[in-house]
Amino acid sequence: MRAGPPVAEPSLAQIVREWGRVGCVGFGGPPTHIALLRELCVRRRGWLTEAQFERAIAATNLLPGPSSTQLAIYCAWRLRGNLGALVGGVCFILPGLAMILALSALFLAGSPPAWVRGAGLGAGAAVAAVAVRAGLSVAAPIWRRARGALRARVLAYALAGAVAPAVAGAWLVLVLLACGAVELAWRRRRAGVPVGLHAWALLGAATRPGGTGALVWTSLKVGALAFGGGFVIVPLMQADAVGTYHWMTHSQFLDAVALGQVTPGPVVQTVAAVGYSAGGLPGGLLAALVAFAPSFSFVLIGAARFERLLLDARVRAFLAGAAPAAAGAIVGSAIPLTAALSEGWQYPILGVAAVALLALRRSVVATLLLAGVVGAAAGLSGAPLPG
Repeated sequence: MRAGPPVAEPSLAQIVREWGRVGCVGFGGPPTHIALLRELCVRRRGWLTEAQFERAIAATNLLPGPSSTQLAIYCAWRLRGNLGALVGGVCFILPGLAMILALSALFLAGSPPAWVRGAGLGAGAAVAAVAVRAGLSVAAPIWRRARGALRARVLAYALAGAVAPAVAGAWLVLVLLACGAVELAWRRRRAGVPVGLHAWALLGAATRPGGTGALVWTSLKVGALAFGGGFVIVPLMQADAVGTYHWMTHSQFLDAVALGQVTPGPVVQTVAAVGYSAGGLPGGLLAALVAFAPSFSFVLIGAARFERLLLDARVRAFLAGAAPAAAGAIVGSAIPLTAALSEGWQYPILGVAAVALLALRRSVVATLLLAGVVGAAAGLSGAPLPG
């Protein structure tokens, strides 16, 4: 059953139109999506109260995976139940997914023209600065909420996460799970509750299948185990996509991350670009399906229990360890992302992007687009491009 009737129930046609519109204009990631959904559901239509919307944000932030996608699905669920959740979620995701797959065909093709390759290298050069900004934005509220001795543990978890992208590679997910399990065990031990083996059982969940199984596993990590926001998918994917399975080059991976930033909708759609490199259009669609399936499942299966989730001490304890580790991993991913730059002219672009994003607080989308324009000009002027 839905928790509390909305002020005025929309039709499914309205869900299609309004959630599709948010998916089309939602450039800028979760802050933009939240603002657009608040304007739609609370202020313009009055479908949800401010309190209901704030509780929805709190509940979806406790879930792993893309929080703004889950918020869009959950708001539609509150209004029209399971069917509304499916329709609203799909309409929110599809515009950006279609755009990133089309751009993947352009940028990740075998022999794109020089200006396209230059644009990808230019935008890709700025990605490391985007990672640092994204990680710091995730870390700031975590640090503000931490008190006393917890701050020391938060720093330890963040440091472990920061080192993991360079050291753990494809096993980064184990570091995130371990930090969550350690914090859960710490709090249970302090409370006098025996620490069962189940707290550590998650560490045996990872496998490394080959072929289609590899793409499914990588996509599942992105959708179900990404604690701390959409950008944590970058270190989760990089080792698999480039190092382990060789689906794409370092430059192509940077292109994929940039495409995920400049297209509307959730950043998690970057996984579709990786899937495209692994298996063409079917691979891109499969990767997106697997990555977004957990978000739909969390809402369809557990939405009626979200209020209790907010009060579950075990969930909060696990995320108190996993979330700072994820924030650290996002910042730490800047190291391998910078190491992936292949041409000398990319480094000045990275420096300017870092100043624009970290010091001047300019728009991520605008910065990446401008970096892409500079790169395209460099490609047309004969700047060296990787072979």
